[in-house]
Amino acid sequence: MNITLPVAKKFGESNSMQMSDAVNDRALACVHCGLCLPACPTYLETGNEAESPRGRIQIMRGLSEGTLQLTDETQLHLDSCLDCRGCETACPSGVIYHEIIQETRQRLQLQPGFVQSNRLMRWMFLNILTNPMRLKLALVPMRLMQKIGLMSIVKKVSSMLPDSWNKLIQMLPATGRIWPGKITVPDGMEFKRLRTSSDKKKIKVAFFGGCIGSVMFQSTNQKAVDLLVKAGAEVIIPDQFGCCGAIHHHAGCTEDAIAMAKRNITDMQLDVDYIVTNIAGCGAMLREYDHLLNSDQAKIFAGKVADISEVLLKLGLPEMKHAVNETVTYHEACHLVHAQKVSAAPKQILNAIPGLKVVPLPEADTCCGAAGTYNLTQPVMAKQLARRKLENIQSTQSKYCAAGNVGCSLHIQSEADARKMDLQVVHTIELLHRAVFGETNLKG
Repeated sequence: MNITLPVAKKFGESNSMQMSDAVNDRALACVHCGLCLPACPTYLETGNEAESPRGRIQIMRGLSEGTLQLTDETQLHLDSCLDCRGCETACPSGVIYHEIIQETRQRLQLQPGFVQSNRLMRWMFLNILTNPMRLKLALVPMRLMQKIGLMSIVKKVSSMLPDSWNKLIQMLPATGRIWPGKITVPDGMEFKRLRTSSDKKKIKVAFFGGCIGSVMFQSTNQKAVDLLVKAGAEVIIPDQFGCCGAIHHHAGCTEDAIAMAKRNITDMQLDVDYIVTNIAGCGAMLREYDHLLNSDQAKIFAGKVADISEVLLKLGLPEMKHAVNETVTYHEACHLVHAQKVSAAPKQILNAIPGLKVVPLPEADTCCGAAGTYNLTQPVMAKQLARRKLENIQSTQSKYCAAGNVGCSLHIQSEADARKMDLQVVHTIELLHRAVFGETNLKG
């Protein structure tokens, strides 16, 4: 396989790009069979070998071995990777691609002369999106303008901004509280499921609400806790939980991600059976603490992390007295299906909901373009992938699209709204909550 890259100005020296032995072994495991190509969203869009997993592996090996110089062009090919890990699911050789790209991105930060593009945007998502209090404060002016009907003016102004900033404003949900409160654990025996003496010990879980999730999806988080309690779990919500570190890790700021992981593990010396989240990106990162820290403590922590769909099925779904007479299709969030290998559980829940018609989604496990902050750093490609996803959703004639990740929900919904599509993107557990409690407002 040959990759031809145009000659461009040097972006730095390649001698500090050498891979660690473990990651180099990951790269050498690639046999260039090409089975990853149909699983790679950027390759599907461009048809460019350098925009594929095996092409990027060749680029990264070239940088590591000093046979390829780091240029604007090579950097562009690496930056355009979504880190969706679809290639890992497709790979027959078991190449753990995300470890290769993440270490390379970390080393890029250390290159002499390296210049980070869109530095203000990068500062914003590393320092605002990952801090719930700062995010709440930043959103107050936008929420106030929504309440008094000025968002149409804001959106007109934002259309004149660079694509990244326009996308950021576009993703703000159309409704939401000015100042979201904390989620609470329901109490009272009438709310809890009655358990017989033959039942096993009650499952105790710690709920991880995430940074963006706790601010923009507070209602969804509350419904998740409601369902866990209704299913019979003892739920605690630790105040000390901080950012999972996913955004920092994917941006190459590995030391910051390690510090966040250590803090969460140290603060979470709790006697729980599971650490539950309804956010695929957070769940994938929490499960990766074992690899990130390589310690017994991290291994124990990571082993307890589970998606809410898995835990609800283990508990047994609460009684569903209310039919949900809607048509839905299911988008498989990358960091749920590819990173956490959770695919069957959410679909099993949807299929169990009375009245709900579930229509299979073509290319369900192909990335929608959200990919953490990718839709802010690579807005053009992100929009192309959202267009592809929305065309597939339209083919199902579904009014609802269920997804298990806040990033996917924000991205797909914002692009659907921009196209004036009659579509609601909801979390799987929102539909389950409606079936259990009879709520009619899915968006909360």
